Amino acid sequence: MEFRHLGRSGLMVSEISYGNWITHGSQVEEDAARECVRAALDEGITTFDTADVYAGTKAEEVLGRALKGVRRESLEIFTKVYWPTGAGPNDRGLSRKHVTESIHGSLRRLQTDYVDLYQAHRFDNETPLEETLKTFDDLVRQGKVLYVGVSEWNADQIARALKIADEMGFDRLVSNQPQYSMLWRVIEAEVVPLSEKEGLSQVVWSPIAQGVLTGKYLPGQPPPAGSRATDPAGGGFISRMLNDDVLTRVQDLKPIAADLGLSMAQLAVAWVLQNPNVASAIIGATKPEQVRDNVKASGVKLDAEVLKKIDDVLGPVVERDPAKTVSPEKRP
Repeated sequence: MEFRHLGRSGLMVSEISYGNWITHGSQVEEDAARECVRAALDEGITTFDTADVYAGTKAEEVLGRALKGVRRESLEIFTKVYWPTGAGPNDRGLSRKHVTESIHGSLRRLQTDYVDLYQAHRFDNETPLEETLKTFDDLVRQGKVLYVGVSEWNADQIARALKIADEMGFDRLVSNQPQYSMLWRVIEAEVVPLSEKEGLSQVVWSPIAQGVLTGKYLPGQPPPAGSRATDPAGGGFISRMLNDDVLTRVQDLKPIAADLGLSMAQLAVAWVLQNPNVASAIIGATKPEQVRDNVKASGVKLDAEVLKKIDDVLGPVVERDPAKTVSPEKRP
């Protein structure tokens, strides 16, 4: 496993991190989740990403139990806040009340005194940005959070947050967590250039495009039983890629992967890691074998000719529109 700095901070993270969106607390049993976490640790992954909303807070609980007994200083634990965790009007968003209550709940479920990175899971149009950033800064000063970041914020929102932090002396954002893959490149035009200039890294989710880039979804055929496409929580994200044009082009990536001695998943993860602004690629798994396969992408170098071949194969099915990074106008 290789490691990279998170933004301009001194924090090192494993360039492949383990995430438990959809899987822990919902798609897989706890014993299987524990085995996946153990496999991640055995393969050198030290960075673990979750969120309060995953599986209705159960994912944090499962991860906390799975990591119990592991030396805390050897881990980087990330979580997030924004989406609803209860029925009340203040059980969502980025208000001082919800952020403060959410971090306490996350720390309890994760069985830790602090998280290494606390992330605003979306931009909250109903809370003054100053209020959110001041609350984050307070949590840093209290030692409950070491670094702060965001997830799926656009370039303008990130720039506004950095300006306020600089003016008010708050801790600056060190990272953004966007969707990023060979098929979904909406951060490249605006978010990545801003982040490079301002010292933020990307911690990217769905580098395998919810499994589409493994090649297991075949054109003209229904999704395999038990796959991500059949899961209610993840099906909405993947549905836009389940068309024959995309799936046919993905099949055409197989010779490229084979020539490199890589699995399709390894090629997909290695591809996002070629971007120097990416600090870590988050992988998920329902079986330990998937973890062991994906981590082999660490340290893989793809030359310019390979990258061009990938672009030529995927062509017009790649999504590049930066306007696709959108937070809800109103809290859900």
